[in-house]
Amino acid sequence: MAPSRHPSDGLLARVNFPLYAVDMLTSRHILVAGGGGSSKTGVANGFEIYELYHNGSHFCAEEVVRHETGANVVMNFAVHSCEKRSYLCAGQEAHCQMYFVQPRIEPEENGNGIGDVKCALTERPHENGNIRHRNAPSGVEPLSNGHKQPSSAADILRQFKRVRFDIQAADVVQTDFLKGADPLQRVVRISGNGRLIATGGTDGHLRVWTFPQMSLAVELPAHNKEIDDLDFSPDSKYIASISKDAQGLVWDLISGKLQHKLQWHTPEGVKYLFKRCRFGTVEAHKDNYRLFTIANPLGKVGRQRGFLQKWDCSSGQLSQAVAIDESLSSLAVRDDGRFVAVGTMFSGSVSMYIAFSLQVSTAKSGRRILFEHAIISLPLQCVLNIPHAHSMFVTGLQFLPITNEEGPPISSDTEAAVLSISVDNKVCIHSLLQRRTIPAWMAIAFMIGMIFAVFVLCSYLDI
Repeated sequence: MAPSRHPSDGLLARVNFPLYAVDMLTSRHILVAGGGGSSKTGVANGFEIYELYHNGSHFCAEEVVRHETGANVVMNFAVHSCEKRSYLCAGQEAHCQMYFVQPRIEPEENGNGIGDVKCALTERPHENGNIRHRNAPSGVEPLSNGHKQPSSAADILRQFKRVRFDIQAADVVQTDFLKGADPLQRVVRISGNGRLIATGGTDGHLRVWTFPQMSLAVELPAHNKEIDDLDFSPDSKYIASISKDAQGLVWDLISGKLQHKLQWHTPEGVKYLFKRCRFGTVEAHKDNYRLFTIANPLGKVGRQRGFLQKWDCSSGQLSQAVAIDESLSSLAVRDDGRFVAVGTMFSGSVSMYIAFSLQVSTAKSGRRILFEHAIISLPLQCVLNIPHAHSMFVTGLQFLPITNEEGPPISSDTEAAVLSISVDNKVCIHSLLQRRTIPAWMAIAFMIGMIFAVFVLCSYLDI
């Protein structure tokens, strides 16, 4: 049975606006974004950056920077780090706003606990002309992950100099041009080699820009309805696009031509729409990769069965899929390709899978699996299940990296950890503890003991 826990055990922080996007800025800094929109509701729009650490028993997060974006809600963003700074490209209405995120090192200040750690009072000009004081109340509720704050937590952080970030608005470009209605950028992605940036929105056009110059390089009328998601392949040669026109397409970026069209036999003839797509490397084979998608039934009311699917990138054929008892809203693949996570639409749950077999964490017995267009039944091994992690649908997932070139991974007793956000304003983390194995010395001792026992038995039987 899948290990599970009370949702509050994974609660890192609660902000005062709905959250729509999450990513890792560095190997230990979380970036979340969202807001209440342009209407005068009193709900802020902007970013939050948290420093993540493990205190020996659980993950904790401390707010580092809060940057408000005025009337512009941030629905999506992508980040890319260089040697001296990071680029943050955020979707704001029909435009893509670029920000420079400049790190700076500050010595740790004296204090009696984590809550006493403050960064120096600075002023940062907002792109709309507002000034935000860093020490001003942010509306973020400090949380200790559902546990009592250990007295040694401050000592852990004092061992290091602190990284702070200055966020400065830079260029902005319109990326969606829908006519007859309000245009909206729905998704933005930056290629792994840092040379291209892709955007998609309500006009259905896939636009690829040079990065960081933001000059239009390729425009493809890829879909006849709005684009829901995009993703670059790890080698930056292909890009996948999915849309509300029920099409899942893979494009060759060199030729600009369609490489694959994702097709599968839906159960009972029900029409399904792709919701999210992510490429993932094959574990221990960095040059090979596969494509993961999630799909939900169209026009169905209530809790309907969604699918997590794995596609062969060389043939464009569906290789494996698993059915889940409700519609899915978010998808993430760990950077080494070992684990996949999905978030659900109605219960706000998060599930983690082993990528190579799509073994799901939520099953006690077999389920119906779609494999190469045939329905078969396979037993599913439990990995991790977090029921009702959020009170509303999960808007974003992101694994903690283990191969991040920007810095070493956070030391912990977990095999994998995934962040989740929702419009319920919560930032959560869900970790899979290291699975226990027999030490090598114990295995050797056991084998020697068995050999000795067999030798004694054979001697006793005169064999």
